[in-house]
Amino acid sequence: MNAQTGGYHKEVTNVQAARAQACGCADACAPTGPFDRPEWFALLGESRAGAFFAQAGAPDDRASLALERVDGRVEALRNWYSFIWRPQGASGPQGDAALAAVARDLKRQTARVTLWPLPDEDGSASRTAQAFRKAGWLVSLSQCDENHVLSVNGRSFAEYWAARPGRLRTTLKRKARKVDIELVEHFDASLWQCYETIYANSWKPEEGEPALLRRFAEAEGAAGRIRLGVAYAQGEPVAAQFWTVENGVAYIHKLAHLESAKPISPGTTLSAALFERVIDHDKVALVDFGTGNDAYKADWMEQVRPRFRLDALDPAQPAAWLPLAKRQIRSILASVRPRR
Repeated sequence: MNAQTGGYHKEVTNVQAARAQACGCADACAPTGPFDRPEWFALLGESRAGAFFAQAGAPDDRASLALERVDGRVEALRNWYSFIWRPQGASGPQGDAALAAVARDLKRQTARVTLWPLPDEDGSASRTAQAFRKAGWLVSLSQCDENHVLSVNGRSFAEYWAARPGRLRTTLKRKARKVDIELVEHFDASLWQCYETIYANSWKPEEGEPALLRRFAEAEGAAGRIRLGVAYAQGEPVAAQFWTVENGVAYIHKLAHLESAKPISPGTTLSAALFERVIDHDKVALVDFGTGNDAYKADWMEQVRPRFRLDALDPAQPAAWLPLAKRQIRSILASVRPRR
């Protein structure tokens, strides 16, 4: 890329450099959530040898992609804690042109680019796919996950709760008195230790990058965005949840409870307390429950938004021919599969 318009940058661990790389105009391109923030990409980049930013465009119309090299391809710089991944930078015709320029130049790096989980309620998935197609890639865009959210629509917690399923409201009414709740809006090392202990002894799989998650929680606490809750039964911690709040959105990052405490439903009581806090105190407009189609999320959320995977292959490169052939075969098989 022309040095005046863009390039590749390995300094994703440098937060200030990452902020400048991600966008030249801070006001127009200010991060809207935790997974758009340069600090998030910097945190991921510290443990990823292949992490880099690719960017193009003038300072006021810059497009920047946080990426990493994995097994011969380029992928989104993300991990299992990421609710979304999307290009950073300005929108509009100039921003779209810059995004296409990044896509075009990535052919010098790889024959395949895979990006996920892309949202499309803001047009990110469609816009990114269009940019890569314009740059000459053969693009497949398919749903890879779903995102459960709640639009508060000005309701109080009491009004929201009245619309919950009867079994959920009955559970809280019967079980709430059996647990005590502690909620804080700062990082608390002892409460975080409770969370880690509960998670390690819960039904959930082994935590992916616990040190990274703790550093993220510490940073969110320092910024005043954290909402950390622990439920106790007879003085013992039995459930814990980690939320954050910013720009009118509450994000539910992690939750866990001890299987031994399941009969008293501490997770339900703790969730209700946190929903009440973010709705009535923080006055959020949206609650985001992240990705995954867990059935219990439907009791708390009211909308489902798709998340997409973009798989782009460069037909001019031999390394792309086999995956292109496999894609074509899958397409043919899908078209002839009998309808039920």
